[in-house]
Amino acid sequence: MKGTGKWTVQQAAELSVAAPTIAASLDCRYLSGLKEERENAAEILKEAGLKEEVGAVKSGIDKKRLIDDVRICSYAQGMNLLRAKSIEKGWNLNLGEMARIWKGGCIIRAVFLDRIKQAYQRNPNLASLIVDPEFAKEMVQRQAAWRRVVGTAISAGISTPGMCASLAYFDTYRRARLPANLVQAQRDLFGAHTYERVDRPGAFHTEWTKLARNSNAAGVHALN
Repeated sequence: MKGTGKWTVQQAAELSVAAPTIAASLDCRYLSGLKEERENAAEILKEAGLKEEVGAVKSGIDKKRLIDDVRICSYAQGMNLLRAKSIEKGWNLNLGEMARIWKGGCIIRAVFLDRIKQAYQRNPNLASLIVDPEFAKEMVQRQAAWRRVVGTAISAGISTPGMCASLAYFDTYRRARLPANLVQAQRDLFGAHTYERVDRPGAFHTEWTKLARNSNAAGVHALN
């Protein structure tokens, strides 16, 4: 994928300049393109019992659960990066075997790698660790605790970029339909790029400025 967003993030990394907001917007663009994966993830996590209930923070228990979910997201992103490079180069990497090798001869020797190996043994073509049945079930069970801790940190003004980024990744990946759809409406506004609708096929264009004027006029008329 080309574009100024990609080039900007690449330059920021090369120059050691923090640009998390720009990087987040680029990540959202990439995730938006994974339509089929997101639809599949939405179904899998729904079947695993995902609910939006949050509640109050439960001290150390919540923190432990949060760390476990953040860890899954981190490994999922790393494995997806390896998978993408393997496809690009035609390497045909065995991701489960790589996890086994790392545990035996790498600084990353966590027991967690055994579970990653098992996940890829169950499904060598796994799109993401997040949708592995075992990992999906655990993330669903712990996600409320994750939200409680992140929400408390935000309210207290405590910076938790890794935790917040992981939660945003999880929430974006599990949605069949994203707010990013509105970006195309903006593009149609400033460049008449047209957009597609969910209720009928075809490309559409709207005179947004004219529509806004008419809406404002109707509102004023209603007040009078």
